Amino acid sequence: MAYKTPVSALVLIHTADLQVLLLERADKPGFWQSVTGSLEDGETPLDAAIREVKEETGLIATDYRLTDWHVSNVYEIYEHWRYRYAPGVMQNTEHLFGLELPGPLPVQLAPDEHVRYQWVDWREAAKKVFSWTNVDALRRLGERHNLIL
Repeated sequence: MAYKTPVSALVLIHTADLQVLLLERADKPGFWQSVTGSLEDGETPLDAAIREVKEETGLIATDYRLTDWHVSNVYEIYEHWRYRYAPGVMQNTEHLFGLELPGPLPVQLAPDEHVRYQWVDWREAAKKVFSWTNVDALRRLGERHNLIL
């Protein structure tokens, strides 16, 4: 088994009026999140962001406004997912990106990764996502628009 790299990209897909795309995980029903995934060999965080958006939604990130927010968070990997990483790896560094679309678009989910999607207001999204880094990304989205979570 090839282990995952403990460096990832999180892409907050949103519209100008701050509707946010959330995806429900296939392996954890009820766990909602933004697009996210680990870097593959030779990838930069930007490369991973573009690839993950395509894999998880079918969208071509470069067709829209993709922005590197120059923010990263380090978090402890959830115990139930640690087997994916080399023995002893406990933390992941996640790089944050925003992808602004002209409006809520239909997406094509990767069925092995996600079972449903929904577009919700950014504040509602912050109540639904399971990870604190995703909440942080949503807070930063609001701040970029001079709004408070």
